[in-house]
Amino acid sequence: MPKQIEDKKKIILRLRKIQGQVQAIERALENDTSCNAILQQICATRGAMNGLMNEVLEIHFKDTLVEGETTEQQRYEELAEITKILKSYLK
Repeated sequence: MPKQIEDKKKIILRLRKIQGQVQAIERALENDTSCNAILQQICATRGAMNGLMNEVLEIHFKDTLVEGETTEQQRYEELAEITKILKSYLK
């Protein structure tokens, strides 16, 4: 969870944009929009999700590994957990 209010607001704004994109895909399907247009919207949504992932990772690294008051062992464990999550994400 982002510790800074402005970071949290950025994440929520990104999520709302993604929600709008997903709703646009749903409307396109309901309106029998061409597959090409739907695929393009899906690609845009995927890009937005990747941007969200990058933003959350950056904030997490800053809050936990850089600015956090943690020991070297705690940072190592956190890095191992993040690596595990990223491997799952990149499958």
